[in-house]
Amino acid sequence: MTIKEKLKKIIVEALNLDDITPEEIKDDEPLFGKKLGLDSIDAVEIVFQVEQHFGIGIKNMKEGRPALQSINTLAAFIEARL
Repeated sequence: MTIKEKLKKIIVEALNLDDITPEEIKDDEPLFGKKLGLDSIDAVEIVFQVEQHFGIGIKNMKEGRPALQSINTLAAFIEARL
């Protein structure tokens, strides 16, 4: 399983997104917007899940905002720190 696939699975499961499957999330699609409908509370959960599954912390908004744009940006953030 690639990092992107794992991220999609984590997001769907951890955020209880019952109406979408991991395969339906496009790599370059904005995480926060109309399709997924994620909000700031979801961002906190994603940060927590990234730390739990990959051992990588997102320390502040300056670091988190660009990382949490899409699956592509989040995967690149993780890969750069592994």
